[in-house]
Amino acid sequence: MKQQNNDVDQLQSFCTNEGIQITDEQHQLLVRYAQMLESWNTKVNLISRKEDAPVLIRHVFHSLLPSLVHNFRDGETVLDLGTGGGLPGIPLAIMYPQVQFLLVDSTGKKITACSAMIEELGLTNARAMHTRVEELKGLAFNTILSRQVAPLKELSRYAAPLLKKNGELICLKGGDLQKEIDEALREGKKRKGFPGSVTLKPIGEVSPLFNEKQIVIARWR
Repeated sequence: MKQQNNDVDQLQSFCTNEGIQITDEQHQLLVRYAQMLESWNTKVNLISRKEDAPVLIRHVFHSLLPSLVHNFRDGETVLDLGTGGGLPGIPLAIMYPQVQFLLVDSTGKKITACSAMIEELGLTNARAMHTRVEELKGLAFNTILSRQVAPLKELSRYAAPLLKKNGELICLKGGDLQKEIDEALREGKKRKGFPGSVTLKPIGEVSPLFNEKQIVIARWR
């Protein structure tokens, strides 16, 4: 219980340090989501079971960090590509109740878990869909998010037909990304011009847990 209380306090501290405004209700929902994520993870492989770092920080707080590079606006539509256990979509849906989030994954068990957690949290601005992203038709999003480990050129290929012309693909990734970026930009020239540019924001200073982690922002130009 003491460790859990420390994690909860640390979440508040990290949000304050990074200028992420959070209400008491949002704080409670994020903590509850972390608990549900751990519970579901015993039945469905949603996150690594070998980590000794707190889920609340490594996964839930980590999922809030796109807000450091993107201003989520009321009425915006956001796609969480390959959501897994609802990351980063569910934490961001908690923080931005006026933004609409669609969470997709090709694994049915993961979407079942996501749907159950969304319902229990009472989120009306998020829904989970069991589908392959290639099968999404007739939809266009302001922003596409992903924590997937897939290469950036692959994520960009999925995003291009679904992303509005002023939209962004924001990925949470780790390691040396220069080769990935170069490949994505080369392929973008052959495709619809996406991505036309890619920028990075390192997040190691936020916490040692995020050393060598970066936010990747891909744009049309």
